[in-house]
Amino acid sequence: MNIKLRTIFSGLLFRIAVAIILGVLLGDILHEGIVKVFVTFNSVFSQFLGFMIPLIIVGLVTPAIAEIGRGVGSMLLATVAIAYADTSLAALLGYGVGEWLFPSMVANADAMAGMSQPVDIQPYFSVKIPALLDVMSALVLSFIMGLGINYGNLQSLRNLAVEFKDVVARVIAKAIIPLLPLYIFGIFLNMTSSGQVYRIMVVFAYIIMVIFVLHILILLYSYAVAGAITRRNPLRLLANMLPAYLTALGTSSSAATIPVTFAQTIRNKVSEGVAGFVVPLCATIHMSGSAMKITCCALTICLLNGMPHDFGTFLHFILILGIVMVAAPGVPGGSIMAALAPLASILGFDADAQALMIALYIAMDSFGTACNVTGDGAIALIINKMFGRKDE
Repeated sequence: MNIKLRTIFSGLLFRIAVAIILGVLLGDILHEGIVKVFVTFNSVFSQFLGFMIPLIIVGLVTPAIAEIGRGVGSMLLATVAIAYADTSLAALLGYGVGEWLFPSMVANADAMAGMSQPVDIQPYFSVKIPALLDVMSALVLSFIMGLGINYGNLQSLRNLAVEFKDVVARVIAKAIIPLLPLYIFGIFLNMTSSGQVYRIMVVFAYIIMVIFVLHILILLYSYAVAGAITRRNPLRLLANMLPAYLTALGTSSSAATIPVTFAQTIRNKVSEGVAGFVVPLCATIHMSGSAMKITCCALTICLLNGMPHDFGTFLHFILILGIVMVAAPGVPGGSIMAALAPLASILGFDADAQALMIALYIAMDSFGTACNVTGDGAIALIINKMFGRKDE
């Protein structure tokens, strides 16, 4: 029990939650001069984050494209296509429901908050750290390098890409993620001190409830499709995957849940060969719950800040989001770190908006992971029907 408690208290979710609570509680108490210290830290950290985003794209997307293309076969192509389509469809569902429900929720929050004019608190100083590439240049470079490595079988460049990925993953795990609680504390401290926090907290209390319901809907339609294709009871198939859902809920890790997902997929009469191929692959590339959650939160922030949120803009965002989700690193908060690139380049999110996205995503991380891994079982059923032995 002590080990479990120590794991909980040292986890990123707990530290983010504490940072938000302290930021809200202390925002009206601390002197403006102290608030400015944290605003200054946030200003510098946001510059570092902006510098890292293109490098994250190059470091993660390049080896992902190079490795996915190795030994390309029809089963691999089908699995990647289904995972990408389901991830994009889930995000589109989030956008459609959000356009229907979120504007009225934001309006209600504005009325409750009284629409007070926020006070702008400036940092003591700022540091400029220009990015080496813009985001779209980094994405195009990643595609060119990844495809070139794959088709040319360039082993030296492949090794270099993998080692650079390790560097980027270490920066995320050892520098960015540990500093996130302090960064988010500064964001909520600033918002509370400037009078913006109540409105945002009310809105996202509504949005989180909608996201939880959408996770269930995604799993229901995923298994409805799998059940129709395999001509089996979708609710029974989904019920068999419940241990994987609960394991992911507790671990917040697709990778750590692979053994349970594999076992429950076998229980749904998927062949061991297909399950052994699809489950580990989809743990990396299938992010339906995460993509939906990111889209809903992004749409909410657009509505709060009066930013463009038309269908064309979000369709562009969702199609690119599905690609960067494939390359998300296997560290806590890895998916949202990879998603910062399209959030900034397509939706125009600044550092404060990105920090809100990070906080909200991590607060619901385990539910998104549970949706992702449970949906992996539905993809395995479809692939088994397409490529498995006829006697399965």
